[in-house]
Formats: sequence, C-alpha cells, structure tokens
Amino acid sequence: MMFSQKSSVNVITVTELNRQVRDLLEGSFPIRWIAGEISNFKRYDSGHCYFSLKDASAQVRCVMFRNRAALLDFQPKEGLQVEVRAVVSLYEARGDYQLTVEAMRPAGVGNLFEAFEALKKKLAAEGLFDAATKRTLPAFPRAIGIVTSPKAAALRDVLSTLKRRHPGLPVIIYPTAVQGATAANDIAAAIRNAAKRNEVDTLIVCRGGGSLEDLWSFNEEVVARAIAASPMPVVSGVGHETDFTIADFVADVRAPTPTAAAELASPNRDEWLLRLSQQSARLRRALERGLHSRMQLVDQLGRRLRHPGEALAQRRDRLASLTLRLGQAGQRQFADRRAALDRLALRLAHRQPQTATHAQRLAELQRRLASATTRYNDTGQRRLDTLAARLAALNPHAVLARGYALVETPDGRVVQHARELQRGDLVALRFADDSVDAQITGRAAQQQDLF
Repeated sequence: MMFSQKSSVNVITVTELNRQVRDLLEGSFPIRWIAGEISNFKRYDSGHCYFSLKDASAQVRCVMFRNRAALLDFQPKEGLQVEVRAVVSLYEARGDYQLTVEAMRPAGVGNLFEAFEALKKKLAAEGLFDAATKRTLPAFPRAIGIVTSPKAAALRDVLSTLKRRHPGLPVIIYPTAVQGATAANDIAAAIRNAAKRNEVDTLIVCRGGGSLEDLWSFNEEVVARAIAASPMPVVSGVGHETDFTIADFVADVRAPTPTAAAELASPNRDEWLLRLSQQSARLRRALERGLHSRMQLVDQLGRRLRHPGEALAQRRDRLASLTLRLGQAGQRQFADRRAALDRLALRLAHRQPQTATHAQRLAELQRRLASATTRYNDTGQRRLDTLAARLAALNPHAVLARGYALVETPDGRVVQHARELQRGDLVALRFADDSVDAQITGRAAQQQDLF
C-alpha cells in the first residue's frame, strides 16, 4: 500500500498529542474544589503523594507534590472524605488523565469556612472587632483568670509561664470543655462566670492547636458575644500562630499561642525589678546632686550673712563718733561766740560813748547768745535722742521686745518669707525672753499690711 508524501505532513507523535491534550485540559478547566473519597493513598520517600479520588460512580487519579503536601495540617488516609483544590491535567508519559492537587481539606471544611466568614462579617458590621473598643491590659493585675480545659496541655504551658514571670501572681482557673458539641456554650458560661465573680483583672481564653473542627468552638457566636461583654480585658490564645478564630478578632488582645497569652497578660518580675533598681539609682544620684548643690548654696549664703552683733557694734561705734562730734561742735560754737563777745567787749572798751546803749545791746546779745546756745543744745540733744532711738530700733532684741518673733528652721536659718515653709515643717520662734518650738499646720488667709 502506497502513502502520498503530502499526507505525512499532518502526522504527530504520541508525545506531541499528549502534550496538546494536557494543554487543552489545563486551559479548558479552571482550578476548582472537588469532593471525593481517598483510595489507594501512597506517600513516597520523595514526599510526593499519589492516590485516587472516587465517589459512588467514578474515580480519578491524583498527584500531590511534596511542596504542597508539606502544607497539610492533617494526615490523609484511606477512606477519608476530602475536598481537593486541583488542576485537571494529563500525565504525558502514560497518557493518564489525572488531577494535580494544590490543596486538600477534610470534607465539610468548606462549609465551616463559609460559616466562619459569614459570622466574621456580621460581627465586624456590629463593631465587635473595632480597634477603638479594645482595652489595654493592666500592667500589674491583682489576679489572672484562665478559661480552658483543666486537662489541656495549654493550661500547663500557661501556668508554667505565669510562675516563671511572676511567681506571686494569683491565678484562678474557670474550667470548661474546649472541644465538642457543648463546648461553645460551656466556654461562654465560664467567661460569664468570671465576669460575675469579678476576681481577676485579666482573662485568658486559650487552648492548644488542632484542626479547624477542633477549634470550631471558638468560632461560635455565643463565645464571641461573651468575650465582647466581659468587663475585664480578654486575651485570646487559641491554637498555633497560624490559627485564627472569631475569638481572636473579638478579644482585646490576640496572642499567637497560649504561652504568648500568658506572657502578654503578666508582668515580668525580673524586668520590673531591674527597672526599679535603675530608677532607684537614678533617683539616688539626683538626690545627691541636689543635696550637694544646696550645700554649696548654703555655704555661699553663709559667707554673705553678717551676724547681728557685728552690725550692732558698728552702729554703736558710729553713735559714739556722732556724740563726740556733736559735743565738739557745741564747744566750738560756744568758743566762737565767746570770742565774738570778747571782741565786742574790746571794741566797746575802745568806744566809751553810748555806754548805756552798748551795755543794753550787750545784754541783749548775751540773752540771744544764751537762747541760741540753749536752742542749739536742745537741737543737738533731740538729734542725739533721734539717733539713739534709730539705733535702738535696729537692735534685734528691741524689735523682739515690741512683740515680734524671729522664725528659724531647725538648722538655724532665719525664715524671711512664708513661702519658704510647708505644712508639717518644724520651726523655732525666738522672742525677747525665750524661744519655743512650733510646727506649721497651714497657711492663714492673706491679710493686708498693717502699715
């Protein structure tokens, strides 16, 4: 049988055919979720997984490569109902039609995820997730409450963390189931019980990791509303770092793990003791600097301060000098007047005429001289008395004798202004005859000056 040369141009190889079919399948069918039962599951040393996905009427071969299989949070096994997100493809080497699986989840997780998203959207619209409503955790809680299962490993982690960070911090456990049909209502009841008893300042709601179904109790609306209604701040520590629940969004603080929740809720005693020690050292240094500064100021003021006795001695010396000068001035003036009188008498002796007139004038001049001398002496005496009175007024003891008192601090410093004293200060009141101790009890209403 003979074939024409022209007909051989349209002939393709099996490999090319399978490649074209693969491209056709992958281009025609978008990635989608497919439900079925696992059959003939095998995981090879390479990490790749091979199995069939079947239902009551049909089956299809599947492959899940190592990089995708490593992301699974559960162990696929024979007979397990699952949902796979896959690309419809063709294995070229054998021409087998198959699914290349990108992701896998237990059957029913899709419905749970849809319920999760619906509740999340509802509560977000009500404002339960708003950052403005989140409360700050107390820095030093008087007690911490824990809502979890008494048998959970998460409880041991939380307790050991709290003991390590703050051994003396009281801890109250509100036991509840964290998994099962009634777990959501039990968790909500435990949160409400903690709020009613009002024993703690911070509440930790936690449990260990698990599948979406295991953590589903913390995605229930009753738990979310109990957390939102709690009067004390709530820290959510549910599952692992990659797990997110509705409780995480409603809580005031979301912790990636139960251990992290305990760290966020409790103060670190060692860190606070270190900070306290540092602050104490800073305060001590500040006090020492202030004390040294005040001591230097006191020394400077002490050098400027003059003793009242020294001022009094100076005033006494000046008074003696003025008294001497006053006496000398009176004697000089008297001598001058005497000399003038003598000169007049001499002139009178030279002039004999009008003796009676001159005698009368002389008598008048003598009278005026005596009167002037008396007035001068009186004026000098009054001035002397005035100076003596001024000197007496400058005498601190004379001031005290008039009913005044000198206010001194215990270290002997004279108080000049009322603002220098505070309530409770001890002072000494020095009177003319004695001193008494007193304590400042308050500041009297401001009075007008008496002078």
